[in-house]
Amino acid sequence: MTEKQGVILYGPPASGKDTVTGALSELNSRYAQFARLKVGTGKSDGYRMGTAEHLRSLEAAGDVVYANARYGNTYAIDRPGLDAAFAAGVPVVHLGQVDGIRSLVDGYPADWSVVLLWCPREVTGHRSAGRGDSDTAARLAAWDATREDLDAHSGMVWDLTVDTTTSAPEDAARAIDQLLAQQAGAATA
Repeated sequence: MTEKQGVILYGPPASGKDTVTGALSELNSRYAQFARLKVGTGKSDGYRMGTAEHLRSLEAAGDVVYANARYGNTYAIDRPGLDAAFAAGVPVVHLGQVDGIRSLVDGYPADWSVVLLWCPREVTGHRSAGRGDSDTAARLAAWDATREDLDAHSGMVWDLTVDTTTSAPEDAARAIDQLLAQQAGAATA
């Protein structure tokens, strides 16, 4: 039996995580964005909105694999959510912190493919403004934090790196799908 496969997309804000995930879902319906638990306000699309009490309950049960705070909210990757996502297909988890990748890879057993999506800072600014974000300055600060995170973890090994300024989302999706197929083939060989 093949081990559960999951995809981690790491990159700064507006690097294309949502767009590439959409292209993956169009390529094969087994791919679906993992909806992190979000405690706070603002955008709810793509998240499972929760309360501080719910998050504390998950923490007490040892079911929080990773949590971080950004934009005045808390975002959590939880074991029950991952269980449901794997039961439905191949979850695509969006992260912007190397510590989050390590927590997920070490804390939830699966065959994780880790993909770096990258774009320059000015592209993040243009994309953020172009999609109507009201907090572009905060997203640029998050881009800076992602760059610092990458520099601090320069030894991080990526299964695939995609420059989203030169690679179409469909091409990135095909490359990710091929990566998973190769890894599944290697696991069964």
